[in-house]
Amino acid sequence: MSIRQGSLYSVRMQRLDELDRAMIAELRADARLPVSELATRVHVSRATAHHRLSRLVREGVIRRFTVEVEDDLEQQIVRAVCLIRVTGTASRAIARKLVALPEVTDLHTTNGKWDLVAQVSTTSLGGLDDALKRLRQIDGIDTTETSILLTRLT
Repeated sequence: MSIRQGSLYSVRMQRLDELDRAMIAELRADARLPVSELATRVHVSRATAHHRLSRLVREGVIRRFTVEVEDDLEQQIVRAVCLIRVTGTASRAIARKLVALPEVTDLHTTNGKWDLVAQVSTTSLGGLDDALKRLRQIDGIDTTETSILLTRLT
């Protein structure tokens, strides 16, 4: 579960009906859809689509709208997965500090040897190195292991 989603995630998902799920699927394919087009695609009135979309955003089911860039630009981004072990029970406080780092694009709790998994994105290896140095300086982080993501397969 993503640390940003919190424990209400499963409760929210249970409250979603078919229309909510259909709207989310359409927005995943194109987050820039005008509400009128979204309404047409899911076969409801514009007012209904607007009301539902507003509720999904207000309740935190939809946290943000995002952009996918063309492959040439995407290849200029350096991504890494950083496995993080924390000392004691400070995971929540550390998570808040991690998500404040602009290079941390995703953060998840996990089981096993590691406590947290962060995806880090920068525009250069030097930027990645700087981001990882700042990440490792956060009080309560015991150790990390980082793997740079190379070729995207899907």
